[in-house]
Amino acid sequence: MDKTKDLFDLSHTLAKPLLEKTEYPHEALGKIKAFILELGPQLPKEEYTEISEHVWVAKDAEVAPTAYLGDAVIVGKGAQVRHCAFVRGSALIGAGAVVGNSTELKNVILFDEVQVPHYNYVGDSILGYHAHLGAGSITSNIKADKANVVIHGDGEEFATGLRKMGAMLGDWADIGCNSVLNPGSVIGRGARVYPLSMVRGVVPAKSIYKRAGEIVALRTKEELHAD
Repeated sequence: MDKTKDLFDLSHTLAKPLLEKTEYPHEALGKIKAFILELGPQLPKEEYTEISEHVWVAKDAEVAPTAYLGDAVIVGKGAQVRHCAFVRGSALIGAGAVVGNSTELKNVILFDEVQVPHYNYVGDSILGYHAHLGAGSITSNIKADKANVVIHGDGEEFATGLRKMGAMLGDWADIGCNSVLNPGSVIGRGARVYPLSMVRGVVPAKSIYKRAGEIVALRTKEELHAD
């Protein structure tokens, strides 16, 4: 079970004051909205505009006229919120991030340079610096039986006490197209998930998730060339 300090470089998000108080990042999920409502009025007025109540958008960000921005939203510098994006609320979108066409966000922190560019659902989740969801990939945030989410690690279980929790993606995590990250998934820094995967539990840093029960170490270019 990766801790906040293991997953993220907090210098790449406006949510640093919130996350640095947590041992595990999911502890911040219930506090995202209140944090945004406190942070928004403090943002530099020469850099951000409150375009509607509780919605702050950086002046150099690009928001499509067809995008929807709900309550308690911050769109960071240079970010893009594209055609028909549905930002329901409680969303902190980092600098340079891309929220693509028909992507839905709810109660999330997207670090700087995150890409959720095509038909993604991201709910009750935190995506680290440069994390990427391939087209059609989603974070499932509630169990079918509506029970509290339990994170399944290597031979251990971690009770979150949360009924809704999507996924925690470490910096540079990369999720293949049309994958589903089940409630309580934790993807380590630099880990990769094959397309069409159904992920449950913890994927270690710098590894490749091929299928359930098959996770291999991510090899460097030098190691591959050595073969």
